Amino acid sequence: MTSRTDRIAAAFSRVAESGRAAALIPYIAAGDPSPSATVPLMHALTKAGADVIELGVPFSDPMADGPVIQRAAERAIAQGVGLRRTLELVAEFRRDDAETPVVLMGYANPIERMGQQAFAQAAQAAGVDGVLVVDYPPEEVDAFAGQLEACNVAPIFLLAPTSTEERIKAVARVARGYVYYVSLKGVTGAGSLNTDDVAERVALIKQHVRIPVGVGFGIRDAESAQRIARKADAVVIGSKLIETLEQAVASAPAGQQTESAVTAASQWLAGIRQALDQVKRDRAPA
Repeated sequence: MTSRTDRIAAAFSRVAESGRAAALIPYIAAGDPSPSATVPLMHALTKAGADVIELGVPFSDPMADGPVIQRAAERAIAQGVGLRRTLELVAEFRRDDAETPVVLMGYANPIERMGQQAFAQAAQAAGVDGVLVVDYPPEEVDAFAGQLEACNVAPIFLLAPTSTEERIKAVARVARGYVYYVSLKGVTGAGSLNTDDVAERVALIKQHVRIPVGVGFGIRDAESAQRIARKADAVVIGSKLIETLEQAVASAPAGQQTESAVTAASQWLAGIRQALDQVKRDRAPA
């Protein structure tokens, strides 16, 4: 069994050892399409080929997210899912999966309400491996990052096309686990990818960051996932996966929404994983 401290590193090591170019990291919102569906969905995504799972913490004002993920957060909040329930869902997932890393992605407000130290301890107890807080700037989170690390939880940070070299250096100083490069200006699910731009920015980031670099925002199909896998250490997919869940729920017969959503999402992700398996590593591991 892999210790919590090593789960993220072990996942990236398995990818490199297999010869694959990049890890696959799906994003879903805790509590969407329902609280009871979340843990079965996490297990299904793992079986479909997820190397790491990013679990969104529902929040009423998700400023970095486009309409698809906003709707997911709204559905989850309407069913009573917030930070504490999200941690309970991670703990439930951990009862049957001690290997797959789980990274929480969310916003500062719920953490501030709980208290940073209390949150770090609760995340550790639940089995969380990393935390990405969109609106915590790296220059101002030394104390919080230290609290997470003391609890064997990796502080993970976003970088964007507009990030300066100074911001990249600031992230490199405190980030652990991996860095998440936002490939587009704007919110999740918007725009189209320019692979050359991504390659240039990832190369710049890697001049300063010694941990894997994942790329997300705008990856919606096997072809775009393959293009990014040739440039990055991980491919992060959220909006299209949640759209797949939405469509499955909308078309499912009454009483079969959860089963249909889990099946549709896992089948879609398995197709992405199959496409990524065809992209072999032709560069040194991160």
